[in-house]
Amino acid sequence: MLEEILVQVQKGTLSVGEAKEQLATFENLGFAKVDHHRKKRQGFPEVVFGEGKTAEQIISIIKALRAKNNQVLVTRISKEKAEFVQKACPEFTFNDTAQILFWKTEAEGNSHGYIAIICAGTSDLKVAEEAAVTAEVLGSKVRRIYDVGVAGLHRLLNHLEEIQNATVSVVVAGMEGALPSVVGGLVSHPVIAVPTSVGYGANFNGLSALLTMLNSCASGISVVNIDNGFGGGYNAVLIHQLAQKGMGKNEDTLF
Repeated sequence: MLEEILVQVQKGTLSVGEAKEQLATFENLGFAKVDHHRKKRQGFPEVVFGEGKTAEQIISIIKALRAKNNQVLVTRISKEKAEFVQKACPEFTFNDTAQILFWKTEAEGNSHGYIAIICAGTSDLKVAEEAAVTAEVLGSKVRRIYDVGVAGLHRLLNHLEEIQNATVSVVVAGMEGALPSVVGGLVSHPVIAVPTSVGYGANFNGLSALLTMLNSCASGISVVNIDNGFGGGYNAVLIHQLAQKGMGKNEDTLF
């Protein structure tokens, strides 16, 4: 990209000012500095956290991101705020369950494999959908396996082959948070555990589920913060992409 810009400047098809704008690492909006080099460093554009921002601020940020990226993701945004934003940016889609507002070009998706999003109960769907939609917007294929908590283990076992064939699983659970340990003992791939704040008083707003997952006896389990479906989905995509790279190398050696 740098060489292309320099060539255009040399030919006179691009001014020095325009070149500086394209090479800028961030765009200063006054109230926010939009990181346009995030994708080059980490593989994905900057993700916008919707809580605490006004609809007007979100509109300015996502317009700046959309101009230079092929996907934009806004997490933790209320329905009312999202509807206001969509009036100015009608190309964006809102997922009410996940509370995510997003825009992306035609889905490319990874050609091999998928991420399993496993949810213990219906009450955990908000967090599970945050993980699922995040993974889909960032380009991975997702299979949702919901309402398969340990209180009815046969429901989980009914999907065992589908879970075992995934590249990585994101397991979302509240209450006592035992589901990731069960899944971890059944699969040979990484498991990302996401505790939720769902549960009765002794659940301590997700703390009991978090501690259960951190103390899991099953190997290969990593844990993100309470209700952090975004973090679980994002990390799963990173693992999935690494698996795709490894698969590509194997194919090169075979042919």
